[in-house]
Amino acid sequence: MKKTIFFIILIALVCSCNSDPAPNITEKAQGSIEGKTMGTIYRITYLGKSIAALKTEVDSLLVKINEEVSTYEKEAIISLFNQSKDGVELNEKEHAHFLTNYKAAIDIYQSTNGYFDPTVMPLVNYWGFGYTGKEAIRQVDSLKVKDLQKVVGMDRVVDLKETLMLSKIAPDVQLDFSAHAKGYGVDMVCDLLEQKGVTDYFVEIGGEVRTKGKNKRGTFWTIGINTPDEEARLTDFMFLLQVKNEAVATSGNYRNVYEIGGVKYSHTINPFSGFPERNRLLSATVIAADCMTADGFATAFMTMGLDKAFELAVNNPAIEAAFIYSDADGKIEVKYTDGVTMI
Repeated sequence: MKKTIFFIILIALVCSCNSDPAPNITEKAQGSIEGKTMGTIYRITYLGKSIAALKTEVDSLLVKINEEVSTYEKEAIISLFNQSKDGVELNEKEHAHFLTNYKAAIDIYQSTNGYFDPTVMPLVNYWGFGYTGKEAIRQVDSLKVKDLQKVVGMDRVVDLKETLMLSKIAPDVQLDFSAHAKGYGVDMVCDLLEQKGVTDYFVEIGGEVRTKGKNKRGTFWTIGINTPDEEARLTDFMFLLQVKNEAVATSGNYRNVYEIGGVKYSHTINPFSGFPERNRLLSATVIAADCMTADGFATAFMTMGLDKAFELAVNNPAIEAAFIYSDADGKIEVKYTDGVTMI
């Protein structure tokens, strides 16, 4: 699964492309704000008159979300669950952000046959990609990994709906929503803009994006997908996507890595093996109606590998996907479902 400190693997191009606009197009007024959240940066571009105190409202919203779902916030409800022996009692009003993320995690877990697993947190921490520290392990302990796998799996969490008590079978069971929380944050910001009557916008948090309408030049928003190379610049793109009232999320295994004894370990942890996943898939980009769904599936696909991920994407009508992978000769290739629009 993804670690909680996020890396930007999508770069938003608020202009549609490099060609000059048609002479009869009049550019509309555009507003933009940006700030920090979830260990990364958010950027919002919208058309229309400037909205008073928008940044204050966005920052406040994102702080509230973090206060429920961030494992880096010690008093967040997710942290209280992780630190507890038995679980926590929830409140639908006070913990709405947590509950939405939890329910979405269950849905994506089931849809991906367990490859997306929000209980993988103990393994993420063991491999040095979690909230307990960023130090790479010096020597892999296979027995320790196997032991940690005993507390991994959604069946280790018990949802007592009649009491809103979220329990766990062992004290070491933990939850981690970092694989879809950024996408959820994007969706919540979009909802805020909708409430203010904004009909054309581009919202990004750490590379996870959702758009509506068109940009100031009257064309659909364009997103660049990074070249999957550790040495590539954030402005080096493998391909461009034209996004029409959709959300886009990308996950990759080529930036957040470390090396032990000549072996590179990535932050994507396979819940079935307990080890960082190693396969020929370099990045997975998912397009969906909402960003939380796109974010979660993008992470799961990196764990599944190219063949299983592509099959799932083709057979799931709620998503489209594009995969960058290395072929048998080491050449970088792209494979995508029919609904992906590249330019």
